[in-house]
Amino acid sequence: MSSKHPIIAVTGSSGAGTTTTGQAVRHIFRSLDVSAAFVEGDSFHRYSRPEMDLAIRKAQEQGRHISYFGSEANDFDRLESLFRSYSQTGQGKIRRYLHSFDDAVPYNQMPGTFTPWEELPESTDALFYEGLHGGVCGDSYDVAQYVDLLIGMVPIVNLEWIQKLIRDTSERGHSREAVTTSIVRSMEDYIHHIVPQFSRTHINFQRVPTVDTSNPFSAKDIPSLDESFVVIRFRGIKNVDFPFYLQMIEGSFMSRTNTLVVPGGKMALAMELILTPLIEQIMDRKNQVRRQVDWISSQQ
Repeated sequence: MSSKHPIIAVTGSSGAGTTTTGQAVRHIFRSLDVSAAFVEGDSFHRYSRPEMDLAIRKAQEQGRHISYFGSEANDFDRLESLFRSYSQTGQGKIRRYLHSFDDAVPYNQMPGTFTPWEELPESTDALFYEGLHGGVCGDSYDVAQYVDLLIGMVPIVNLEWIQKLIRDTSERGHSREAVTTSIVRSMEDYIHHIVPQFSRTHINFQRVPTVDTSNPFSAKDIPSLDESFVVIRFRGIKNVDFPFYLQMIEGSFMSRTNTLVVPGGKMALAMELILTPLIEQIMDRKNQVRRQVDWISSQQ
């Protein structure tokens, strides 16, 4: 953690709502006039798309599993190095993973490849990470230790499977059998590398549907936000203004002393109400440190 060069991270698997949270945080940055460096978690994959396809086939031949959730397919050491470098100096190197032809054409590259590594922009106020592994820890790496505000986005697992099944079959042309196989193949990595992060987050937003999702493999559609509640858990945050949230968010209630529940349709509002003062506090600490450094420099 660093008051001088703070890091804010949203962590969660694809379809969990990280994009929604990312949009909310970007809006807060604009309203607070924060200049942020943006980092995509996919840029720290170890393999390009063709290389990953080959690695999956080799692993299957050896009776093993490999997925984008785990350490074999990601460079966690380099991600930790970026967070450490930024927290100490405000600098670091990033690249982009090019998902589609629209992403790839400006770089004259193919989809599923990476752009070259380049330096972060100069003089940013904060680093914002959005991806799978903003709070990952292991025997030789600890990314979470450098994050000043770690936000978890995690639907209940059946809802996550429904989202993946419908998205991958309707938008990416995969068969239902192939997607199901992918879910099974990635489960061990999900349990060991994704799930533990949500015990390290400062805030978790967990979407819970209010419709029957007991058999996600037969679902025909994704439950909407209005068919859900969002469970918001706070950890290690002082002076949480629960009375204010209960007053401002219609239909909200507390299920535990550290847990707020809001209607799914109010999730975006809840995010802005909760995250704005927290990010403002981080920026205030940064500005206070900057003033102290300037004062010390003026006395020399």
